[in-house]
Amino acid sequence: MRSLLFVPADSPRKFARACVSAADALIIDFEDSVAPERKAAARAEAVAMVRGTQTQQPIWVRINPLDSEWAIDDLNALSALRPFGVVLPKSRSIGDVIRLSHYLEAFEVVAGIGRGTTRILPIVSEAAGATLQIGSYRDGHARLWGLTWGAEDLAADLGVLSNRFGGEYTEVFRHARTQCLLAAAAAGVRAIDTVCVGIDDDAAVLRDSIAARRDGFSGKMAVHPVQLGAINGAFTPTAEELDRARRIVAAFAARPETGAFRLDGEMVDRPHWLAARRLLNLPS
Repeated sequence: MRSLLFVPADSPRKFARACVSAADALIIDFEDSVAPERKAAARAEAVAMVRGTQTQQPIWVRINPLDSEWAIDDLNALSALRPFGVVLPKSRSIGDVIRLSHYLEAFEVVAGIGRGTTRILPIVSEAAGATLQIGSYRDGHARLWGLTWGAEDLAADLGVLSNRFGGEYTEVFRHARTQCLLAAAAAGVRAIDTVCVGIDDDAAVLRDSIAARRDGFSGKMAVHPVQLGAINGAFTPTAEELDRARRIVAAFAARPETGAFRLDGEMVDRPHWLAARRLLNLPS
């Protein structure tokens, strides 16, 4: 999944647009994009719009934080929505993933679907304390599909004037981003980059997306369909990248006894072989 597009749970119009967009997956949002007084109505509207629309895109649901007054009702709605997975906001550590997993098992029994099939994507850096616990995800969990991070809530928690300077994230936010990448790699799951809030800033979305793919993220969340072109483009391997990956794999197949060799003026060894196979979606 290169792009995961947030859609307010109480907006059938935006959901209909999202279903025909270029998004690889949709995140129905029960949290930040729904006002407190609209939470209950939003759940009912989300169920109606999902049932009434045919889409091939995987559906995620971002519930409200586990300790909020709305979380249990959000989870009750999952029986009707049957999402691909749940985005967990304000996750404080792997302990919250484990807690949510127990809740999801009950929902799966009620819904009559396979136990353990609902994935979890926690947002791991939305508070200072949570950022200090990102390493707790390194051992993974059976439901853990990936890790993502958040810059806007963290900025509010820290009380910073801005989380960027000159268009780039400042040090503390780069730290959270890096920790998310490292923990995801250690757990063997995907790292998904956070949203770019500049809806009309195409250059910023593209710059962030290119940097995210370069550094090891496998996809990025979006807040508006206009961002999808830049995100999908940045996370789609070029013809040149695919060609080089195929040549690396073929070269190793032709000389299995060789651990390293020269290709295009560069030394190529096993790490390059692993990266090439990953790019080509081949088992390593």
